[in-house]
Amino acid sequence: MQTACQAVQHQKGRRQYNKLRNLVKDARRDCTVFANEFHQHSYVPREKGESMEKWQARSIYNAAVWYYNHCLGQMPVVMVTEDEDAIRQYGNETEGVFVISFKNYLDNFWPDLKAAHELFDSILQARRERESESQENNGKEYPEHLPVEILEAGIKSGRYIQGTLNVNKHRAQLEAFVRLQGFGSKETDLQSDILIYGARARNRAIHGDVVAVELLPLHEWKGRTVALCENEMEDKAPADTTGDPMPTGKVVGIIQKNWRDYVVTFPPKEESQSQGRNAQKILVTPWDYRIPKIRISTQQAEILQDYRVVVRIDSWESTSLYPNGHFVRVLGRIGDLEGEIAAILVENSICVAPFSEIQMSEMPVSSSKNPWKVNPEEEKKRLDLRETHLIFSIDPKGCEDVDDALSVRTLPNGNLELGVHIADVTHFVAANSYTDVEARARATTYYLADRRYDMLPSVLSADVCSLLSGVDRYAVSVLWELEKESYEVLSVCYNKTIIRSAYKLVYEAAQGLLDGDTSVVGDILELKDVDERTRQQKVAELRQAISKLTDIARHVRAKRDSCGALELEGVEVRVQLDDKNNIHDLIPKQPLEVHETVAECMILANHWVAKAIAAGFPHQALLRQHPPPRQEFFTELRECASAKGFSIDTRSNKALAESLDKAHDPSDPIVNKLLRSMATHAMSNALYFSTGSCPQDEFQHYGLALEQYTHFTSPIRRYADVVVHRLLTAATLNGAEGDVKDCVFSNKDLQELCRHINNRNRAAQRAQKQSTELFQCMYFKDTAPGAEERCIADGVIYSIRTNGVLVFVPRYGIKGAAYMKTKEGLVISCQGDRSCEWKPGSLHRFQSKITSTTTTGESVTLSLFDHITVKILVQTSRCHADTIKLEIVRNVPYQAPATELSPEGFHRVKSDLVKEVSQSAEAAQRAQEAARAEVPEEDYREYCQTKGASLYQLLEEIRDLALLDVSADIAT
Repeated sequence: MQTACQAVQHQKGRRQYNKLRNLVKDARRDCTVFANEFHQHSYVPREKGESMEKWQARSIYNAAVWYYNHCLGQMPVVMVTEDEDAIRQYGNETEGVFVISFKNYLDNFWPDLKAAHELFDSILQARRERESESQENNGKEYPEHLPVEILEAGIKSGRYIQGTLNVNKHRAQLEAFVRLQGFGSKETDLQSDILIYGARARNRAIHGDVVAVELLPLHEWKGRTVALCENEMEDKAPADTTGDPMPTGKVVGIIQKNWRDYVVTFPPKEESQSQGRNAQKILVTPWDYRIPKIRISTQQAEILQDYRVVVRIDSWESTSLYPNGHFVRVLGRIGDLEGEIAAILVENSICVAPFSEIQMSEMPVSSSKNPWKVNPEEEKKRLDLRETHLIFSIDPKGCEDVDDALSVRTLPNGNLELGVHIADVTHFVAANSYTDVEARARATTYYLADRRYDMLPSVLSADVCSLLSGVDRYAVSVLWELEKESYEVLSVCYNKTIIRSAYKLVYEAAQGLLDGDTSVVGDILELKDVDERTRQQKVAELRQAISKLTDIARHVRAKRDSCGALELEGVEVRVQLDDKNNIHDLIPKQPLEVHETVAECMILANHWVAKAIAAGFPHQALLRQHPPPRQEFFTELRECASAKGFSIDTRSNKALAESLDKAHDPSDPIVNKLLRSMATHAMSNALYFSTGSCPQDEFQHYGLALEQYTHFTSPIRRYADVVVHRLLTAATLNGAEGDVKDCVFSNKDLQELCRHINNRNRAAQRAQKQSTELFQCMYFKDTAPGAEERCIADGVIYSIRTNGVLVFVPRYGIKGAAYMKTKEGLVISCQGDRSCEWKPGSLHRFQSKITSTTTTGESVTLSLFDHITVKILVQTSRCHADTIKLEIVRNVPYQAPATELSPEGFHRVKSDLVKEVSQSAEAAQRAQEAARAEVPEEDYREYCQTKGASLYQLLEEIRDLALLDVSADIAT
């Protein structure tokens, strides 16, 4: 009801009102808002002297009575309120209209809904405790927040600065930073983040909140911590562990609270008993180090101390050291795999329910006995490429959700035609349908280490939309006419097509054909049942097509390189399993040239589609921007490069690319790999945006060196691509006359959708990284015979800190901290055989090296890019996720056994260049492993979700192990 919504805004504030509005707008919830104040028979004027609350209660009741009579008394109407006066006044006035409290509503209408009753009791208890504490405690632990009007005026005048609070997870009690955003004064000359030092300066703001900050006087500025930290609850930092002073401030108000569900752990029994006089009040520790302890009221503390549970924060008063919250639900036992995976999902606000019956009812019918077929009417509307084009896909082994295919042929005039063919998902997913609303909410397919949560039902992703070989499929095709020698684009067209892929190639087979290796022909299923002569003819035809595609891709890449495209660095790691699907080894994957061939074709298609939709919808097209990085983020890169005598120019992407190309140490290829990794880490995030929300000179993609870019090539797993397909249809494919243009978002709505998709993409990346780290720790915690040997590896120092070094382990793609000084004051000392032990002494840090000196005069120096031998350990935690920790064993390179590959044996990986393009294929392979599991058909029908045979089944293709940095999602 309209008045009820406005009452929430009036009494609870904008944040609660926006949450309610979003719930009501969600089509999956079947809610309708009745504008009762604009209806002749339900409107009641406000009486003189009547309070706003009384008038709102009377308006809602009057509208409820009208609606009851409008329905001819066929169904009761319930008005739920906590206003006792309203309950007394209206409770017995009209038969069939119930005016009751929420507790009575639960008791009378939902007596068996146990979870709801427990949640209500938890919230009620938390509220009573908060009111009681507020009356008892008049002392202020924190300054009061300034009113919103003062904050807004201060931000506009430049006195206060608005930004998002980011807490340092390694020093959560002390350090937080506010990244500048949208401050009103153009006179502000700050070029860096603002340091918020200490809990009092943070003033009850929680990680992720949008806050208003007041800068402290210059003499009170502090430096950020440069020492290695272990996430412990230190309340002060040693004086010699901070860097140069930086802008420092204090939080004076919170613009927007971004509170969410938090996973927490109850304290051990002995600790909870010592927390205070009221045993029902418990301080629980969040799984995320950046969140403060939360005080909740519960009588189940002893029962739940071995479980991960979910809580919500209700308030944080200025009189309380900690925020107050309430218990929501139990996830699982600490250390149990399913419980830990559930914790990762909750922490990233990923809530993916099985696809509903109504969503599945919208799906096309397709089965092994009755496969989907092309509609004759639709066939007339599409360009038919089935007999005229040699179309094939190149994907990882086992991939089933194939959303892209390629073609190249010679035209009658001698020029070439390059084709990129993408699954036409939008033909099967109508705008604003139930499936579309669900896909929009999910925004992406979520890939974890052992499972995935699909954006679309599998009947689409793995069957009807998948461009499998030998079957007819609908596609959206981009066809370029290229000059036969220079490969310059002469023309481009966009078509809705029907294709029949001739081959479903794996990367290894395609690379073999490119290299002239005929032994891979046996791996091509489509050539198994043909005679030798036909086989040779088809192989020659296919090899020529792949070779020509590769030539074109090299030309396209060279052209982008000349404009400043960056070749960035990451690590792809394959998990090797034994016969029982236990993790046997972690092996870096070998990159192939065909990976880049496919990637360049996808980048080309994304670029040209971006130009088409931006021209068709200048103010409401969905593009992807990658802004230039802030120069201060390159400081560590420049310092590390100078240690090897290299100079890195970061003034432009072209200068950076050329500098990185020159920064090669012939004796150690790892140096260039690490420098490129640091450049990746310094990058800004690539983000989706609406063209009407920012000036055209901000459209560019810094990493790819393209003026306009979008995502078009993976509509099966990315909702942004679905939006782009609809825009392309409306802009170029004669869709203006149908309903397509009605499906195009306004600039305001599209920008809101882009924010949602960007947020969900970050959540998906974090969840993938955290689940990978979970399995990584399981691998190194393995106590099986021989497991100790796997934990010893070669490491390369890439950063110097005051009490240790940061080390990269090429063998496993791990980055971690290695301490050189303990809290007891012992430092690393090396013996005659170069093995290390701890002795009393001191450390001396320089820009490119660190020296450890014992009290007996022995000294050892470690420099940037030195190779050392490290031991990989797992640091376990009861309240938090396990983490990898490195220990220096010897100050010389690790001598690998003859059977083990050396890091120098690996080619330079280029995964970040192709990350978002090829990740679709890589992730699909992981998903296919689950599809192979023998799962009863009943389970598929019930859950419509990917299931796997074991917890390890999908580890075959884990990507970017440990080096996946959410802040560096910049490739495409």
